[in-house]
Amino acid sequence: MKILILCTGNSCRSQMAEGFLKAKYPSFEILSAGTNPSFEVHPKAIKVMEEAGINLNKNMPKSVEAFLNDAFDYLITVCGGAKESCPAFSGRVTKRFHIGFDDPAEARGTEEEIYKEFRRVRDEIRIAFNEFRFE
Repeated sequence: MKILILCTGNSCRSQMAEGFLKAKYPSFEILSAGTNPSFEVHPKAIKVMEEAGINLNKNMPKSVEAFLNDAFDYLITVCGGAKESCPAFSGRVTKRFHIGFDDPAEARGTEEEIYKEFRRVRDEIRIAFNEFRFE
């Protein structure tokens, strides 16, 4: 099974989803990418995923363009921006899904409030992908 998780920046949500899916399905090929990738995985995403037992320290954002010639069993978008630009993805995809999440990188407030938002989104991603069934 080959799965691509697509987001805009590939710095938070898609990285978290990739981490959870790799932990749950170690025999699957799971990748994430962005339509406009950031320069790094968001440090707060790395920290809250470490709290969940998943290490994203070596992950790097990737451009969806790197995967245009690949075939995927599933393409799953995790944010509205990626969903809107997803039809431009010309790679071969058997099934497309959208499971939207708020962008924790847009959180404002105290450091504690921002981390609370990252944890909330992380937990929503974990629940959604634990419930998702690949056929």
